[in-house]
Amino acid sequence: MTASAPRAVDIAFQAHRGLLWNLCYRMTGVAADADDLVQETFVRALDRPPADVATDLRPWLTRVAVNLARDHLRARRRRGWPGPWLPSPIETAETEASPAYEPPSTEGRYDLLESCTFAFLLALEALTPQQRAVLLLRDVFDYSVADTAAALDLQEANVKVTHHRARRRMAEYDRTRRPPTHALQETTRHTLERFLTALTRGDGRDIEALLATGVRALSDGGGEFHAARKPVIGRARVALLYRRLTELAGARARVEIRMVNALPALVVDFGVLKPGYPPRGVIRVDVDDQGLVHGVHSVLATRKLTNVRFASMG
Repeated sequence: MTASAPRAVDIAFQAHRGLLWNLCYRMTGVAADADDLVQETFVRALDRPPADVATDLRPWLTRVAVNLARDHLRARRRRGWPGPWLPSPIETAETEASPAYEPPSTEGRYDLLESCTFAFLLALEALTPQQRAVLLLRDVFDYSVADTAAALDLQEANVKVTHHRARRRMAEYDRTRRPPTHALQETTRHTLERFLTALTRGDGRDIEALLATGVRALSDGGGEFHAARKPVIGRARVALLYRRLTELAGARARVEIRMVNALPALVVDFGVLKPGYPPRGVIRVDVDDQGLVHGVHSVLATRKLTNVRFASMG
């Protein structure tokens, strides 16, 4: 390594850090994992830089990061997860100036904002790590077939086949796709406000009135806290679950509606609860065309909440 190599690597890394983080987050669905993978990419770049650091290092850095992310995803899936697995929430903008979905202006199928939504990240879980990498590079980051092949050390023919299979597995997502437009953001916010009011009043009928018939609630406590290990399905059961959680927290809870993964969500500091119960969490909803909640996600595991600010943390 020449004396100038570390500086060249550092300059390139800082220039492309955002791209690497966005790619690793979408590959793994976990912000803390993306942080670790980006840092590991930098360490590898310093320890074993490419022979020619004078050229554009973005393709090389992308290759290192995406391959680290593929390996990490494979290892996570082998280990399994206690109970439902949900992506980790990330704050995407302040409420007053939140961006909304814009149709891609390139050949990519999905824009960067849509690709961080829970719906999209959960749909990606049906893909193999390699399919996930190809789909993200081709349909989100707008890489060519040749550049994708180079990044993943694949033949171009393999990229095309893998891409076709990945798109086929995304068919259900595409069929029910609801990008985070301003209209959807506003509908979600209005429903959340009504949901929060009903919970605060403890009115079971008002809560149920906001829920679709087949509403499904998932809670990710990561085995760290008390949380339902299976989906809770149906108006009455979901309403009861969140009424009990509200009663447990009582007046101690501090709640804000904040833009999380491109849609409004409840950021909750529960205060000091009994041992085994989470001190904080993010609760988000999916709404249908009538504004009824058909899905509720509660992310409670500590490692999943590193990218969210809570009232007690300033």
